[in-house]
Amino acid sequence: MAAILLDPLAAIGRATLGACRTVGGIALFALEAVSHLVRPPFYGRLFARAFLEVAWFSLPVVALTAVFTGMVLALQSYTGFARFNAQSAIASVVVISLVRELGPVLAALMVAGRIGASFAAEIGTMRVTDQIDALTTLSTNPMKYLVAPRLLAATIALPLLVLVADVLGVMGGWLIGTLKLGFVSAAYLKSTFDYLETDDVVSGLVKAAVFGFVIALMGTWCGYNSRGGAQGVGGATTSAVVASSILILALDYVLTEIFFAQ
Repeated sequence: MAAILLDPLAAIGRATLGACRTVGGIALFALEAVSHLVRPPFYGRLFARAFLEVAWFSLPVVALTAVFTGMVLALQSYTGFARFNAQSAIASVVVISLVRELGPVLAALMVAGRIGASFAAEIGTMRVTDQIDALTTLSTNPMKYLVAPRLLAATIALPLLVLVADVLGVMGGWLIGTLKLGFVSAAYLKSTFDYLETDDVVSGLVKAAVFGFVIALMGTWCGYNSRGGAQGVGGATTSAVVASSILILALDYVLTEIFFAQ
């Protein structure tokens, strides 16, 4: 009887200890990677390659997501606000929603699906084929060579992607507002800029930088710690995308609470 009662508690304890061990491992991994950013040597070629992969090659999917999100947001806002004769607020709702929340979050989720999986698969393949051990044999620190450039590249690239997403999302709302909903172009743009504040843009860019760091961190950590051949690499790729997506949504709430809580 006692064993029956204690088994669930033991399982909960093991799960809690495992979660604490994982969080601690990720924290130490992040601290070590960041420490290598401020110590020479710095692999500029690897940074440029990672930056190009995150920023340029992710641009099409982020741009399409932003444009259609702005269009849908304008249409949905019009449907709801028309009931209260508040159609004039559509432009401000579109721009504030995109700049504060939808731009950073949706761009980060798109990049997590693409870049997080890419980082995990590339580094995971190097791990299971012993290429990381070979780097150590050649007196090259794997953290400095594989992880640090990717962390820095994603942290810088994602805010730039979010800036583009904000502009394209507002443009999508403007197109629907002027071509379908009957708004005057000058009035729509004036309302957009009147209600947009610097704090809105800054908060979105800070979120984007944090999300970029998290995406690169989880992608590299999952890949770096993958085991078990091709199946292990597949599991690491899946874990990187899922963990990044959950952390993005959780940190979005935390950062929103910090920036906008009264």
